[in-house]
Amino acid sequence: MQVHRSFFEQLLDVAAAIFGIFFPAGTPVQLDIEAELGFVVGAGSPHGTPVPAGAFADHVFGAVLVNDWSARDLQAWEYVPLGPHLGKSFATSVSAWVVPLAALRAARVPLPGQDPAPLPYLRETEDWGLDIDLAVEWNGEVVSRPPYKSMYWSPAQMLAHMTVNGASTRTGDLFASGTISGPERSQRGAFIELTWGGAEPVAVNGEPRTFLQDGDTVTITATAPGTSGARIGFGEVTATILPTRSTQLPAEP
Repeated sequence: MQVHRSFFEQLLDVAAAIFGIFFPAGTPVQLDIEAELGFVVGAGSPHGTPVPAGAFADHVFGAVLVNDWSARDLQAWEYVPLGPHLGKSFATSVSAWVVPLAALRAARVPLPGQDPAPLPYLRETEDWGLDIDLAVEWNGEVVSRPPYKSMYWSPAQMLAHMTVNGASTRTGDLFASGTISGPERSQRGAFIELTWGGAEPVAVNGEPRTFLQDGDTVTITATAPGTSGARIGFGEVTATILPTRSTQLPAEP
């Protein structure tokens, strides 16, 4: 797969012309990743019917790997007061196949702990933490190993929260975990975290790096324990960065 950068340079021109916002000359485009786990709905739920946490396995078929590409400097510019949108919407990558929940039975673990206790509709009747180990490769070198079992919320709680107001789900719907990061630096699932906002570069093939450049390739893989004692693979989600497409934005009216 190939990922083109967002239209950041053109947006800087628009910001300067319309809003009087000017970025320093040479500001880098902070293209980043977010290593995540995605969950695919198998059996949908009708509008107005919340899905309790205990019914998670009745509605979700399985899990995939997700890379939620992020343009951090664009995200920082737009998210006050608009919230992140264009910094995220230009690309999302998903692995090629879905690992069924039934295959992850041996990977189920308790959550690391929730304090304060979640509201009643978020309380689980069974464990839906998952012992899944991810690995992030940057140009062929592993730079991070995020552990999904350290996540605060389970996917069952996420689905319960998304539907508690009556939102419907449909077969094939995908929702993702958010960035998976553990307590150690080597377990951070986004480069903005791994390099502490660019202040602490990470070595990639002997070169200090912070954010992605054109030509870089990122690959995310994952494995989980299987019932027979072997490891279950999730395949991979991989992409190479290409320059921004040449696109002319509409002129100011």
